[in-house]
Amino acid sequence: MTQTTTDPLAGFSARTRGWFERSFAAPTPAQAAGWPAIATGANTLICAPTGSGKTLAAFLWGIDRLAREPEQLGSGVRLVYVSPLKALSYDVERNLRAPLAGTGAEVSVGLRTGDTPQRERQAMLRKPPDILITTPESLYLMMTSRAREILTDVEALIVDEIHAVAPTKRGAHMALTIERLERHVRVASNEGAGREQPLQRIGLSATQRPLERIANFLVGPGRECTIVDAGISKEMDLEIVVPVEDMAQISTAASSASRPGAAAGTDLEDGEPQLPGPAPGTPQMPGDAPVNRGIWPAIYPELLRLVREHTSTIIFVNNRRGSERLAKRLNEMNAEELFEAEIAAVQPAEAASNGSGTDDGPPAPPEAKPPVPLDRYPEIARAHHGSLAREERQIVEELLKSGQLPCLVATSSLELGIDMGAVDLVIQVESPKSVARGMQRVGRAGHDLGAVSKGRIFPKFRSDLLECAVVVKRMRTGEIEETVIPRNPLDVLAQHIVSMVADEEWDVDEIERVVKGAEPYVDLSREQLENVLDMLDGRYPSERFAELRPRLVWDRTAGTVRGRKGARQLAVTNAGTIPDRGLFGVHLPDGRRVG
Repeated sequence: MTQTTTDPLAGFSARTRGWFERSFAAPTPAQAAGWPAIATGANTLICAPTGSGKTLAAFLWGIDRLAREPEQLGSGVRLVYVSPLKALSYDVERNLRAPLAGTGAEVSVGLRTGDTPQRERQAMLRKPPDILITTPESLYLMMTSRAREILTDVEALIVDEIHAVAPTKRGAHMALTIERLERHVRVASNEGAGREQPLQRIGLSATQRPLERIANFLVGPGRECTIVDAGISKEMDLEIVVPVEDMAQISTAASSASRPGAAAGTDLEDGEPQLPGPAPGTPQMPGDAPVNRGIWPAIYPELLRLVREHTSTIIFVNNRRGSERLAKRLNEMNAEELFEAEIAAVQPAEAASNGSGTDDGPPAPPEAKPPVPLDRYPEIARAHHGSLAREERQIVEELLKSGQLPCLVATSSLELGIDMGAVDLVIQVESPKSVARGMQRVGRAGHDLGAVSKGRIFPKFRSDLLECAVVVKRMRTGEIEETVIPRNPLDVLAQHIVSMVADEEWDVDEIERVVKGAEPYVDLSREQLENVLDMLDGRYPSERFAELRPRLVWDRTAGTVRGRKGARQLAVTNAGTIPDRGLFGVHLPDGRRVG
């Protein structure tokens, strides 16, 4: 249900309203419908496309509320923002500076991710920020340490890009952390003179189907949620680019080496798929076709051409190694072409001065081609992925935003709502694998509300071409896949139980109540819970599996659980979730690696 009001800014203070009116022409649909719902204290899910002002829709009411209560500032964290990406966390922290300065709010903002130095974490415990920006894993770690004490006064929780985690085990992990935070706040309120109002949850999502499922994931069973659907259709300029005349000429072996699993682990230079071909020393028989080296030699020049024709380009690939290699190759090709152009400009003048243009004698033999001085030319592309150091990520993001870097080759690290400013083209190499992901990535171009998002997709083999065609067709019509939330991932449950009991004793009934408050575990049976407790209590010892040794003590008579020695260390050193896929090396019978 979408709530509206004649003046969306009516509930804000004069300073906040004045800043907004000076900074923007008018609220976006997401803001106009979202603020009245958030103002009531209701759990709210805001669904809107990229560039629609969702983040400000979620934050501005909280900032205004904090500014109206200056006497309570500095006492503890009041508003928590959770982002699935560290890069998005940094981006949001920077973007909050304008509204905080414009409204004159003396509100402090703290950032805690895996990159945050230990001294900053300790300083945060001594002087908590009013607004905490973090990631699901860092929030989990805070709930597993004494850092949770600064979270006792949290009033609202914002979960950005919630659609990106809901259908994964990482989403189940985050849902359990949120339920633990809810209980922590409630217990602290009951012990003191705190409020009785539950934690307000605000979710921000791209277009999803069905929205009710995302809302249920946000709030859990038995809680109401207002859905603000501002899912305006975003105009997209989409094309599939096939840089060869006939993809059938690309051998099956080349296409196999191009697939994501192979590409992620390939040892081939520049990531180019190469065919086995005849063994060394084998003479080529008459009529033998030349060995096909794959589609990459045709893709590279097209990518370079498109990058040069646009102001700022993001190229998405499906693995980290591919992003590094593609950026390296684009820089090499750009330098080679610029160097050859310089040589071509110099040679005619030298020929004229040397008189080599006459008919006196045979032409001089060509000189050896000089090496390309790569350091002479500025980089046209840089790589961006989650393994980059914090400082390097921030540098390349700022270079792209300011228009100083023509191209960024990225993985999913730039897929979500980071403001990329002047990006006017998105290129996807290989199918994005889903309609929702394709729309999210292409939406990085033309990030502003109402702007056209321009995307070009390069398939790498024939079956990939078919998949790209289906994805693009559905992107144009907005037919995204249905979101499916994992049910009862017991490995994640075991991880959280160890974390919960590491520092305090819990009743099994209370564990069950907290766990079943998370949507992925709403159908968890008592038997399943007790089986997990049995495993963690050491009921299934095995010399082959050291991880099955006892992690906790379950007193079945008293109905309580407490952690064993080392439980807390185990919990904090395993903060994430098990990846949904694995990569395996593939080798030919002669030992050569395929990928």
